[in-house]
Amino acid sequence: MNLIVELEPGTAGRAAAVYRALRAAIGDGRVPSGYRLPSTRVLAADLGVSRGSVAGAYERLAAEGLLTTRVGAGAFVAEVPLSRRPSRAAGDPLRPRDGWTLLPAPVSGAVPAPRYDFRAGIPDARLFPFGTWRRLVGAELRLGANGPGTYADPAGHPALRSAVARHLGVSRSVRASAADLVITNGTQHALDLIARVLLRPGDVAAVEDPGYPPARRLFASLGVRVAPVPVDADGLVVSALPDRARLVYVTPSHQFPLGGAMSQARRHELLEWARTRPAAIVEDDYDSEFRFSARPLEPLSTLDRSGRVLYVGTFSKSMLPAVRTGFVLAPPGLRPALVAARQVGDSHGQTAVQAALARFIDEGWFARHVRRAGRAYAARHARVVAALTAIPGLEVLPTAAGLHVTALLRPGLDASRIVAAARRDGLALEELAAYAGDRSQSVSGLVVGFGAVDDALIEEGLDLLRPLTA
Repeated sequence: MNLIVELEPGTAGRAAAVYRALRAAIGDGRVPSGYRLPSTRVLAADLGVSRGSVAGAYERLAAEGLLTTRVGAGAFVAEVPLSRRPSRAAGDPLRPRDGWTLLPAPVSGAVPAPRYDFRAGIPDARLFPFGTWRRLVGAELRLGANGPGTYADPAGHPALRSAVARHLGVSRSVRASAADLVITNGTQHALDLIARVLLRPGDVAAVEDPGYPPARRLFASLGVRVAPVPVDADGLVVSALPDRARLVYVTPSHQFPLGGAMSQARRHELLEWARTRPAAIVEDDYDSEFRFSARPLEPLSTLDRSGRVLYVGTFSKSMLPAVRTGFVLAPPGLRPALVAARQVGDSHGQTAVQAALARFIDEGWFARHVRRAGRAYAARHARVVAALTAIPGLEVLPTAAGLHVTALLRPGLDASRIVAAARRDGLALEELAAYAGDRSQSVSGLVVGFGAVDDALIEEGLDLLRPLTA
């Protein structure tokens, strides 16, 4: 118990000073109801006063009903009303800097899961091998493992960088070595590092529209001008890119949220566009592990011959968001700056988790998990597509990967009204317009995730849309 007591010279009044300090701590809630106070001997030694001074304070507080005593157990704070004294200056003078308008966005873990959970981007934690993961992490949380008393390499655990490089070579035909990679706390962290070393306030970053809102928010928070660029059946419309764009953020393997893949011709067009300008391309390959039919096209990173592409990936969808691990594969000229940005930001990641993930990959557990989860997601994908296709007023967009399906609404249907009405029935899905940079120009539609939904409730839940789209 860290109690601050203002003691005057001499011994007189010390019991009263201890009493006042304890009474204030109890009254404003710093010492909560039910808290066991230290023994009179221990608190007296901590405060440098006599044991009698503390005993006198305890007796006075007990007489006022603020403490209860139990023989052999000690003194406990009673149930008392708080004084509600303000803990901060009444004027609250500090404010964000000029231009800062962002507030925290809602997150999926902040509310109880709905009965029919079709929210996008949430993997099924029930499919994850927690027993294996606990064993691997536990083995790395030992005194002799990974230098727990030292500060680690900001680029990430060497074994994990090697494991990720091998994984990318096998699964995505991406040529990389451990030295090419920087481990991050997921995609958002990777984007933050990239933006901090590449972009100045006032620079232009082009993003897909509709696209991934957290990327837009991140760039805007750094004073970067965000330019929404339309997406068609072939992917990002390169001809619509602003000439001044310093960075282009794309999801070519599985466009988020429309679900299509960027065509081969469009990929080459984008790479040529970047080659002739001082521009970087950030390729976010966020869920390519889960593909249900067509083989993926070559990543932009593999096709790139001019060193313009930064390849970003995450384990949040393939494993769990709680693992908080991703990576960025960057051209050689940027890697030292990205590592330094990581170091000045949060020094380094969770070494034990990174070491455990390296073993999870190298021992084959990751591949087994992806195969098992992929089969489950493929079955759900087929059922969701079939259920949505059978509902009047919906046009399901083709997709062959990921954890969500997007469906366009018949003209005249109000997506906001449908989403709100569905929510009242316990059906959670999302409005396509929420992913648009310019909502006034967005197409009306629904984004339907299937990563977290209970298999037994898929058709039952989606059937609630029928009366809403009729």
